[in-house]
Amino acid sequence: MPADTQLAIVRGLKGVHYAFYLDDVILGRLRVEEAKVRGSANIPVRNDGFYEALRRERVICIVKSTFRPPPEPTVILESGDGKRLGEEVFPWTKANYDSRKDVVWMEDSFVLFPNVRSSGGEFFVMPPVSFPELNESNGSYDVISCSPAPTCDVMIRDYAGLPEDTKLASILVAFNLKKGNFRF
Repeated sequence: MPADTQLAIVRGLKGVHYAFYLDDVILGRLRVEEAKVRGSANIPVRNDGFYEALRRERVICIVKSTFRPPPEPTVILESGDGKRLGEEVFPWTKANYDSRKDVVWMEDSFVLFPNVRSSGGEFFVMPPVSFPELNESNGSYDVISCSPAPTCDVMIRDYAGLPEDTKLASILVAFNLKKGNFRF
Protein backbone atom coordinates (compact mmCIF):
# COMPACT_ATOMS: atom_id res chain seq x y z
CA MET A 1 0.00 0.00 0.00
CA PRO A 2 1.34 3.46 -0.81
CA ALA A 3 2.04 5.58 2.28
CA ASP A 4 -0.56 8.15 1.29
CA THR A 5 -3.43 5.70 0.74
CA GLN A 6 -5.21 6.86 3.91
CA LEU A 7 -4.77 10.54 3.09
CA ALA A 8 -6.08 9.96 -0.44
CA ILE A 9 -9.15 8.15 0.92
CA VAL A 10 -9.90 10.94 3.38
CA ARG A 11 -9.39 13.67 0.77
CA GLY A 12 -11.91 11.91 -1.46
CA LEU A 13 -14.73 12.06 1.10
CA LYS A 14 -17.68 14.34 0.47
CA GLY A 15 -17.33 17.85 1.86
CA VAL A 16 -13.59 17.68 2.58
CA HIS A 17 -11.88 21.02 1.95
CA TYR A 18 -8.51 20.15 3.47
CA ALA A 19 -6.88 17.00 4.84
CA PHE A 20 -3.33 16.79 6.14
CA TYR A 21 -1.19 15.00 8.70
CA LEU A 22 -0.54 16.69 12.03
CA ASP A 23 3.03 16.71 13.31
CA ASP A 24 4.32 16.40 16.87
CA VAL A 25 4.71 20.18 17.24
CA ILE A 26 1.01 20.97 16.80
CA LEU A 27 -0.09 17.80 18.61
CA GLY A 28 1.92 18.94 21.65
CA ARG A 29 0.27 22.35 21.58
CA LEU A 30 -3.16 20.77 21.24
CA ARG A 31 -2.48 18.50 24.24
CA VAL A 32 -1.86 21.57 26.41
CA GLU A 33 -4.98 23.32 25.13
CA GLU A 34 -7.27 20.27 25.48
CA ALA A 35 -6.34 20.06 29.18
CA LYS A 36 -7.89 23.52 29.73
CA VAL A 37 -11.27 22.92 28.07
CA ARG A 38 -14.48 23.38 30.08
CA GLY A 39 -18.05 22.74 28.95
CA SER A 40 -21.36 24.31 29.83
CA ALA A 41 -21.82 25.20 33.50
CA ASN A 42 -17.99 25.19 33.71
CA ILE A 43 -17.94 21.38 33.76
CA PRO A 44 -14.51 19.97 32.81
CA VAL A 45 -14.20 18.20 29.45
CA ARG A 46 -12.03 15.11 29.02
CA ASN A 47 -11.38 14.50 25.35
CA ASP A 48 -10.59 10.76 25.50
CA GLY A 49 -10.78 10.59 21.71
CA PHE A 50 -8.01 13.15 21.36
CA TYR A 51 -5.79 11.47 23.94
CA GLU A 52 -6.35 8.12 22.24
CA ALA A 53 -5.44 9.72 18.88
CA LEU A 54 -2.09 10.77 20.37
CA ARG A 55 -1.29 7.08 20.91
CA ARG A 56 -1.58 6.33 17.16
CA GLU A 57 1.22 6.52 14.60
CA ARG A 58 -0.59 8.92 12.30
CA VAL A 59 -3.14 11.68 12.86
CA ILE A 60 -4.96 13.28 9.95
CA CYS A 61 -6.87 16.53 10.35
CA ILE A 62 -9.93 16.80 8.12
CA VAL A 63 -11.48 20.23 7.59
CA LYS A 64 -14.98 19.73 6.22
CA SER A 65 -18.19 21.55 5.47
CA THR A 66 -20.44 18.49 5.82
CA PHE A 67 -20.17 15.50 8.10
CA ARG A 68 -21.87 12.15 8.01
CA PRO A 69 -23.62 11.33 11.28
CA PRO A 70 -21.31 9.71 13.81
CA PRO A 71 -21.91 6.01 14.46
CA GLU A 72 -22.02 6.50 18.24
CA PRO A 73 -22.39 9.34 20.78
CA THR A 74 -19.63 11.93 20.69
CA VAL A 75 -20.43 13.49 24.09
CA ILE A 76 -21.18 11.72 27.39
CA LEU A 77 -21.65 13.18 30.86
CA GLU A 78 -19.86 10.93 33.34
CA SER A 79 -19.35 10.95 37.09
CA GLY A 80 -16.02 10.69 38.84
CA ASP A 81 -16.86 7.11 39.80
CA GLY A 82 -17.47 6.15 36.15
CA LYS A 83 -21.27 6.23 35.96
CA ARG A 84 -23.01 7.59 32.88
CA LEU A 85 -25.08 10.64 33.87
CA GLY A 86 -26.13 11.68 30.36
CA GLU A 87 -25.42 11.24 26.68
CA GLU A 88 -25.84 12.67 23.23
CA VAL A 89 -28.98 11.63 21.34
CA PHE A 90 -29.31 11.54 17.57
CA PRO A 91 -32.51 11.92 15.55
CA TRP A 92 -32.39 8.18 14.73
CA THR A 93 -31.94 7.20 18.42
CA LYS A 94 -34.44 9.72 19.85
CA ALA A 95 -37.26 7.16 19.86
CA ASN A 96 -35.26 5.08 22.37
CA TYR A 97 -35.76 7.85 24.93
CA ASP A 98 -39.14 9.39 24.05
CA SER A 99 -41.24 7.16 26.31
CA ARG A 100 -38.71 6.90 29.14
CA LYS A 101 -39.67 8.54 32.43
CA ASP A 102 -36.13 8.35 33.83
CA VAL A 103 -34.53 10.94 31.52
CA VAL A 104 -34.48 14.72 31.38
CA TRP A 105 -34.04 16.31 27.97
CA MET A 106 -31.43 19.02 27.53
CA GLU A 107 -32.40 20.54 24.19
CA ASP A 108 -33.13 17.99 21.42
CA SER A 109 -29.82 16.19 21.43
CA PHE A 110 -28.83 15.35 25.01
CA VAL A 111 -30.48 13.46 27.85
CA LEU A 112 -29.64 13.36 31.55
CA PHE A 113 -30.21 10.36 33.80
CA PRO A 114 -31.19 12.09 37.08
CA ASN A 115 -31.80 8.82 38.95
CA VAL A 116 -28.19 7.66 38.61
CA ARG A 117 -26.47 8.03 41.97
CA SER A 118 -22.81 8.83 41.76
CA SER A 119 -19.92 10.51 43.46
CA GLY A 120 -16.70 12.20 42.53
CA GLY A 121 -17.99 15.16 40.52
CA GLU A 122 -18.87 15.18 36.87
CA PHE A 123 -17.23 15.85 33.55
CA PHE A 124 -18.03 15.66 29.88
CA VAL A 125 -16.27 12.87 28.01
CA MET A 126 -15.65 13.00 24.30
CA PRO A 127 -14.94 9.34 23.51
CA PRO A 128 -13.06 8.04 20.50
CA VAL A 129 -15.47 7.37 17.64
CA SER A 130 -15.09 4.76 14.92
CA PHE A 131 -14.20 5.85 11.39
CA PRO A 132 -15.12 3.01 9.02
CA GLU A 133 -13.68 4.63 5.90
CA LEU A 134 -10.22 3.62 7.09
CA ASN A 135 -9.82 -0.04 7.95
CA GLU A 136 -7.59 -3.09 7.56
CA SER A 137 -8.44 -3.41 3.86
CA ASN A 138 -6.58 -0.14 3.22
CA GLY A 139 -3.74 -0.78 5.68
CA SER A 140 -5.24 1.09 8.63
CA TYR A 141 -5.42 -0.43 12.11
CA ASP A 142 -6.74 0.78 15.47
CA VAL A 143 -8.61 3.58 13.68
CA ILE A 144 -10.46 6.21 15.71
CA SER A 145 -11.77 9.70 15.13
CA CYS A 146 -12.45 12.60 17.45
CA SER A 147 -13.40 16.24 17.49
CA PRO A 148 -10.85 18.72 18.76
CA ALA A 149 -12.00 21.49 21.09
CA PRO A 150 -13.08 24.65 19.23
CA THR A 151 -9.94 26.46 20.43
CA CYS A 152 -7.85 23.57 19.09
CA ASP A 153 -9.67 23.77 15.76
CA VAL A 154 -8.56 27.41 15.48
CA MET A 155 -4.99 26.49 16.49
CA ILE A 156 -4.80 23.76 13.84
CA ARG A 157 -6.01 26.00 11.05
CA ASP A 158 -3.66 28.80 12.11
CA TYR A 159 -0.71 26.36 12.22
CA ALA A 160 -1.62 25.02 8.76
CA GLY A 161 -2.07 28.53 7.33
CA LEU A 162 -5.72 27.97 6.50
CA PRO A 163 -8.22 30.82 6.28
CA GLU A 164 -10.82 31.33 9.00
CA ASP A 165 -14.19 29.99 7.91
CA THR A 166 -16.99 29.41 10.42
CA LYS A 167 -18.76 27.13 7.93
CA LEU A 168 -15.98 24.56 8.30
CA ALA A 169 -15.10 22.29 11.21
CA SER A 170 -12.30 19.83 11.92
CA ILE A 171 -12.17 16.24 12.97
CA LEU A 172 -9.11 14.16 13.63
CA VAL A 173 -8.67 10.62 12.35
CA ALA A 174 -5.87 8.58 13.88
CA PHE A 175 -4.58 5.14 12.96
CA ASN A 176 -1.65 2.77 13.03
CA LEU A 177 -0.04 1.21 10.00
CA LYS A 178 0.57 -2.04 11.87
CA LYS A 179 -1.93 -3.67 14.16
CA GLY A 180 -1.51 -2.68 17.80
CA ASN A 181 1.50 -0.45 17.09
CA PHE A 182 0.78 2.29 19.65
CA ARG A 183 3.10 5.19 20.40
CA PHE A 184 3.21 6.77 23.83
